[in-house]
This record gives sequence, structure tokens and C-alpha cells, in this order.
Amino acid sequence: MKQQGKQRVRGGGAVWAVAITSMAGFITALDNLIVTTALPSIRKDLGGGLEDLEWTVSAYTLTFAVLLMFGASLGDRFGRRRLFAIGLAIFTTASAAAALAPGMGELIAARAAQGLGAAIVTPLTLTLLSAAVPAERRGAALGVWGAASGIAVATGPLIGGTLTEHLSWQWIFWVNVPIGLALIPLALLRLDESHGPNPTLDLVGTALASGGLFGIVYALVRGNTDGWTSTEVLGGFIAGAALLVGFVLYELRAEHPMLPMRLFRHRSFSAVNAASLLMFLGMFGSIFLLSQYLQTVGGYSPMEAGVRMLPWTAMPMIAGPLAGALSDRIGGAPVVTVGMALNAVGLGLWAITVEPHVAYTHLLPALIVCGIGMGMFFAPSANLVLSTVRPEEQGIASGANNAIREVGGAIGVASLAAVFSAQGGYGSASQFVDGLIPALWVGAGAVALAAALALLMRRQRKADGSAAGLAAGSAPAGAVAN
Repeated sequence: MKQQGKQRVRGGGAVWAVAITSMAGFITALDNLIVTTALPSIRKDLGGGLEDLEWTVSAYTLTFAVLLMFGASLGDRFGRRRLFAIGLAIFTTASAAAALAPGMGELIAARAAQGLGAAIVTPLTLTLLSAAVPAERRGAALGVWGAASGIAVATGPLIGGTLTEHLSWQWIFWVNVPIGLALIPLALLRLDESHGPNPTLDLVGTALASGGLFGIVYALVRGNTDGWTSTEVLGGFIAGAALLVGFVLYELRAEHPMLPMRLFRHRSFSAVNAASLLMFLGMFGSIFLLSQYLQTVGGYSPMEAGVRMLPWTAMPMIAGPLAGALSDRIGGAPVVTVGMALNAVGLGLWAITVEPHVAYTHLLPALIVCGIGMGMFFAPSANLVLSTVRPEEQGIASGANNAIREVGGAIGVASLAAVFSAQGGYGSASQFVDGLIPALWVGAGAVALAAALALLMRRQRKADGSAAGLAAGSAPAGAVAN
């Protein structure tokens, strides 16, 4: 109680907490997709190939995914407000470094540093917000926080395209700098310090997971270039798989594991996380290629491409609330299953329809179907995850699910790009489409498998209040509550 009173004097109430954490969540979520419509301009300016473009996206999502739960643990141990400010400083500095990058290597390194900053900031936005807002007003606050992240994901391609077209691609990173510089002192002045109940850091688990996932993604990215049977690629797969097995074995025995393996004993928890990984694999990998198709083959400007992606990326803002209400009536499992099935159908429609000179109106139905499918997935799947664990485990369960989603996105970009480069390339419109079609079918197959796995989830009509409250604030970018 004393700490709460101190916070109100220092911070001026819950409004500051909502504003600061929501804006921080917005800029970190924005960087998931803002880069997609800038990729052709980056390739033209810095001279990168497909492999470099993959790492420009995956360096952020992979670092973010692997360190997401570790970032929350850092806040628990060293102070949430302090680490929140440090994370913002890292993210802001890395954004400036990305804007100033003279080559692809420097840009990729800066993107990885952005992911580190985002992995610290994102989980702490929720813990700081929850601590600052009274329980009776927390649902509304989480709604604002979740809406900010949702809008960032929905408008990321449009904002990226607009900045790239009217200024330059560097401005997709410069836009973070003034926001970050404003948020750092506001956080230190307006938020109160707090620590979590579990100050233990799982350094070994973090190292094993990071190394394992890097090895897998590295092998997927280098496969077509070095050969799938080359020493480097096979070594990446083998070492990556071995490290991930080591991670599981270590987490089973660790006293304070980063990811408690006992959670996966629940059939629904395992099924929804496996489905989430496959869903993001197909979705992120497809968006990576389709945003380039609209510019490279369709001839649209970056902003025009961003506008034309809105039926997909913004549709969840409409379909999401309806899906949430429907899941309260019939249960989340059937809603999520139908949503992922619609995504698979949408990607299949893309693959059937896409041609070098096809009209955008012919592609529009596929975009809308994918958008509706995404909207039916997000909120109900968050509720399903939270309803499978005890209330005190909801934070770690939410963090695990969101980290798994981001891992799926990184693997999706690498694997679908590998299919694309094996069958096509950037040489001509026909060559691009030759690579795009089989990649889309792989993405559709991954999401269809996700829908099949969703059938394994137990039917549950209604989650408890605490789960529903957290799910309302859940966003694609991910968060952890502690």
C-alpha cells in the first residue's frame, strides 16, 4: 500500500502508466512488420540479396522471441522500471544505428539489438501497467494497451510504406528515436520501481534456446546458397537440434526454469502452442514475400503496397472482438480452428490466383479471408493458453506462447524464402511468381496442419475472469505478466 501511494504522488496516477506502457508497446510491436514494405528499397539501396533481407526481419523476431521471458526475469531481479528504461535506451539506440547503417551487415546487427531492447521492454509494459492500475480499472487499461499493439501490427506495413515512399527507408527506424527519447525520462519520473517474486535468471536455458534456434534458422537461410548437404548447413541443423534437446532436458531439471516443461503436459497447452508456431510460420513467411510481390511484380509504390496489405493486417481489428464474443458462447477451440483453416484457404487462394500481371481485385478475396482468419485466431488462442494453467502461471504461459509465435515467424521467413529461392528469384516477374507459388503452398500447408492440431484442444466454453482480462490485452507482438 505504501508503494502504491508513493507511485501516485510520483506518477500522477494510472493515466501516465497507461500512456507510457501503451506507447512503448506500440513502437516495439510496430517493428515486427514495419520493415516488410521497405524491403525492396533496402535491397536496392544497400545491395543485399534475399538472405540479407531474411536476416533483416528474422534478426529482430528471433532475438525478441528467445529473450522475451529472460527480459521479464531481468526486471524481476534488478527492478522493472530500471530495466524498462534500459530496454528503451537499447531499442532507441539500435533504431538510430539501423537508420545509419552503411551496409546490410550493420543493419542486421542493429535489428538484432532492437530485438534485445524489445524483449526487455515488452514484457515489462504489462507488469508495470498491472501494478499501477487498480484492479477494478485494469480491464480497461489492458484494452488500451492491447489496442495500441494491435494497431501497430495492423498499420505496420502501411506506416513503413508511407515513410519509405515520402522520406526514405531509414525513417522506419528514425521514427522510434524521438518516441524512445521521450519515454525514457517519463518512465523514470512517472513510474514507480518494483521487483518480481522470482529474481532468478535462467542463463543456461537462455543460452541453449538462443543457440539452438539460431542454428536452425541459419541452416534454413544458408541451405540454397551452400547446399542442403553442406557441412555448414548440416552442422547448423544438427547443432541447433542438439542444443534445443539440451534446453528441454535442462529445463526439466532446473529449479527455476525459464520455460517450465510441466506446462506441456496439458494437451490443450501443447496443441495451442504447436498450432501457434505453425500459424505464424505460414503467416509471417507469406507476408515477407507478398509485400515484396506487390512492389517488385505488381509495380506498386511502398505506400500503395502498404494500403493494399490492410485487408489482411487490419481485418483482425474488426474480426477479433467478434471472435472473442463468439468464443465466449461456443468455446475458443472451434473458433481458433476455423480461423486457422480460413488462413490456409486464403493462402491457397493466393497461390491459385497470383500471376505476373494479375489485377489486385483478383487477389483481394484472399487478403480478406486471411485477415478474418487472423482475427479469429488471436484473442481466442490467448484465452485458451491462459485457461490451461493455474492463475499464478498465467504470466509464464502467456510469455511462452508469444515467444513460440515469434519463433514460428522467424522460421517461417527462413523456410518460405528457402522454397522461394529454390524455385524462383528476383530476375523477372515470372521468376518471382515461380518461386512465390510453391512458397505460398508450403505456408498454406503449415497453417492447415495448425488447424488440424487445434482439433486436439479440449473444448472449453468460458475462461475465468483473470484469463479473459489478460487475453483482452494480448497482442501479436507478445507480452509476459509476472
